[in-house]
Amino acid sequence: MRGRMAVWWRCKSFTSSASPSRLAKPLIYLDRPDIWYPSSSPSGVSPYLRHAYYRLSRKRKVGHFGMELLVTVHKSERFISDCFSYLLAVYMLEDGRKRNNEHAAADIDGKLIANDIKATVATEIRHMKSSIRKVPGLGVILVGKRKDSFSFVSIKKKACEEVGIASVVVELPEDSTEHEVLAVVSLLNRKESVHGILVQLPLPNHLSEEKIINAVNVEKDVDGFHPVNMGNLAMTGREPLFIPCASRGCLEVLHRCSVEIIGKKVVVIGRSKIGGLPTSLLLQNPEQITREADILVSDVGVPNLVRGHWLKPGVVVIDMGSTLVKDSNNSHCSHVTGDVCYEEAIHKASAITPVPGGVGPVTISMLLSNTVEAAKRAYQWTERSYQQEQSFSYIPLSNVHI
Repeated sequence: MRGRMAVWWRCKSFTSSASPSRLAKPLIYLDRPDIWYPSSSPSGVSPYLRHAYYRLSRKRKVGHFGMELLVTVHKSERFISDCFSYLLAVYMLEDGRKRNNEHAAADIDGKLIANDIKATVATEIRHMKSSIRKVPGLGVILVGKRKDSFSFVSIKKKACEEVGIASVVVELPEDSTEHEVLAVVSLLNRKESVHGILVQLPLPNHLSEEKIINAVNVEKDVDGFHPVNMGNLAMTGREPLFIPCASRGCLEVLHRCSVEIIGKKVVVIGRSKIGGLPTSLLLQNPEQITREADILVSDVGVPNLVRGHWLKPGVVVIDMGSTLVKDSNNSHCSHVTGDVCYEEAIHKASAITPVPGGVGPVTISMLLSNTVEAAKRAYQWTERSYQQEQSFSYIPLSNVHI
């Protein structure tokens, strides 16, 4: 058994927690050992749940999506992670195929992906604190009292608390001058305990978003909107310090769900102020372009813009739109709605990110990850240095005989 690992699959049910009533019975039943060799592990599958091998290597049963895994031989951490990733991919893709046969798309649960990323981030922060007695810091600037902006900032602050990032939120009144906002940016730029700065958008109309974002120190631009980061992102052969959180979150979702991008036709409908409104929206019939997409990404901020007849059967839909809409039945209540008409899209797509609970949680986890990376650069600390520290063994003086 050297160099290989036996994994037992025991699938109870693949019922999604997001929509427990959608599936009336388990999709597949497996109760047998499969032997996989490291050299023949599933290709194209990225590791999902980086900490899975800690649980798997202890030879414990792991419940996930109704699956129980029992690993009898542990040889490679990466291989175990790939196996776990493969099982998740089986769930995602098989769930999508089955539901597609029933004319319903598979929901991509962004919360599960985000929780995995946050677990990795939290571990790094604990190691950093143990090693150098420092933790990452995030400064957030909120101008005005927009309900959606206030809600987003609250979610980000809570996420920081969960992983151990020290966050500070600077709230400014709606009528704040540009000079006052820039003064706060300058203060956070100089503050050594703040490693990342986020300016919550949109800003009031009388303020220049471009000027304020450009004032953020590029090494603290964890949102990735600084011209230097955007320019490096656009140039071949250059790497930005930070990739914009929403874009990175979108790619992470595709990556973790093993959606092949190479050779696929991807259509991106962008937000006007951040990404530039694509020409497709200016055409008389934008659905002619979206119907050709194998992967459709929408981030416009227009509720239910993309209709079901715009979509190609089997398309993967990444809905990055997030708009607070008042409830039609109760004017005092509101809910978050995406760009894609979900009720129509599920009958065409093979997989879709719901709103809320799709790309949003992953985007926030990317903000946390960028903040940790900024702190690691500032302190010149790496996870490898921590591991090296832990590898040293110290002999108590009481055990030394002279």
